[in-house]
Amino acid sequence: MNFDRQTTLRAAVTLTGIGVHSGAPASICLKPSSANSGVVFLRTGIEGMPPQLIHAKHTKVSATELCTVIGDRGPASVSTIEHLMSACSGLGLDNVLVEIDGPEMPIMDGSAIEFVRAIEATGMVSLTAPRRYLKVLQPVRIEQGRAFAELAPAEQGFRLDVEIDFDTAVIGRQRKIFDLEAQAYASEISKARTFGFMRDVEQLWKAGFAQGASLDNTVAIGEDKVINPEGLRYGDEFVRHKVLDAIGDLALAGYPIIGEFRSYCGGHRMNVRILEALFADRANFAIVESQPVFAPARAVQMAAVAPAAYAPDLH
Repeated sequence: MNFDRQTTLRAAVTLTGIGVHSGAPASICLKPSSANSGVVFLRTGIEGMPPQLIHAKHTKVSATELCTVIGDRGPASVSTIEHLMSACSGLGLDNVLVEIDGPEMPIMDGSAIEFVRAIEATGMVSLTAPRRYLKVLQPVRIEQGRAFAELAPAEQGFRLDVEIDFDTAVIGRQRKIFDLEAQAYASEISKARTFGFMRDVEQLWKAGFAQGASLDNTVAIGEDKVINPEGLRYGDEFVRHKVLDAIGDLALAGYPIIGEFRSYCGGHRMNVRILEALFADRANFAIVESQPVFAPARAVQMAAVAPAAYAPDLH
């Protein structure tokens, strides 16, 4: 794929499903968009209000409990955006308009693979505008108890080093180091599902969460085993899903990142906070452009790909 220029979709594509928290039907339509527009959500179906445009930026995040929410704290918001954002970032899709008719993204199978397949099916095209990147210039770090997240400079590319540590033998301590690249993302990360603990279900239901969670879209963890009859898609599916989430949350920087990300026992809130720390000082980063390629927009041939949770932080 040519990453010297920005990309968008070749044509529109629609997906439907239910929200993992609301349990309500959800429909989205991904549409081509112009250069430098980024990922923008068009929220329709708001009672008493016209459709609202919400830019997928860290400054628009209004909540990070169990999922990532952008927009206001009222009806003009969209929740559980991290899996679609992850697919866009993982495949290198820069500009897309996401029309959504409700307050929550469809959870699909709990991973990002259905979004990857939809993007692949309609295809991507490159635009004439050069691609812009956010280059990390100096390290930033945040801590919360034993958890931490940090961003550091790198000469090129984006490397994620994610580690989790759960007090259960089913998960335990897992670490995944991943260099973000489209083909590797599709095969190694996009199919990792959200997960949660059966012991937390009743409490979450009472709080109004996980109304749409099921074995069809969540890896459910019992006292000493995975409840899903098909088991895990990867031996370390849990940490791979955390990588998937981190890619989606960090895409809220608004640009592909050149740098290294490291986290330990992190989650949506920590992912957003590290972006806030990065942008707090202009000396921490620079926006750089690739060299422009003066050629007609052309179809980008994408590699074929094979064919998220009720617990604290809907993992």
